[in-house]
Amino acid sequence: MYDWQSLQKKLIAAARANPPGDGVPYAFEKRVLALLAARSAVTDRLALWVRGLWQAAASCVAVAVLLGAWAFFNPAATNADDLSQNFENTLLASVDQGDQVQ
Repeated sequence: MYDWQSLQKKLIAAARANPPGDGVPYAFEKRVLALLAARSAVTDRLALWVRGLWQAAASCVAVAVLLGAWAFFNPAATNADDLSQNFENTLLASVDQGDQVQ
């Protein structure tokens, strides 16, 4: 694709042909490198957060799979009532009591 050696030689030749001017502030390269080092430290902190969040997600998936397997393989109680019937009886209890009073 690209001839990296040729590109590097061209860039070095262009840099040698154009020496830096006096307009460049003192220790400019040191400040730029310090900013890059600070940015990499922030990236490292973000990488730690991302790694921790992925580990938390993996543990949540493991807990969900274990609880799902336990719910699936756990035998159901034989005298379990129908939840929908219990819910309907609870909601309509006041209506049923009003019919019995009159």
